[in-house]
Amino acid sequence: MKQILTIAAIALTMGLVGCGTTTASRTATGAVGGAAAGAAIGSLSGDAGKGALIGGAAGAVGGALYDSHMKEKERQSGGY
Repeated sequence: MKQILTIAAIALTMGLVGCGTTTASRTATGAVGGAAAGAAIGSLSGDAGKGALIGGAAGAVGGALYDSHMKEKERQSGGY
């Protein structure tokens, strides 16, 4: 059960990261989604707060990396 919840939370977070168009919005979306997923996963182990902090940090990094990837892709294709 924990494994299914973890996979679902990660998939949801990664899906939400792509919702923004700027670095700030992608990073913030990743952080919020990561915090929510981390809290859900952390509550299963008895520490939702710690899970939210770790998830938020991981989500913010993921959002920033995704933004960097999208901007590089834009540069290579000459923009939209």
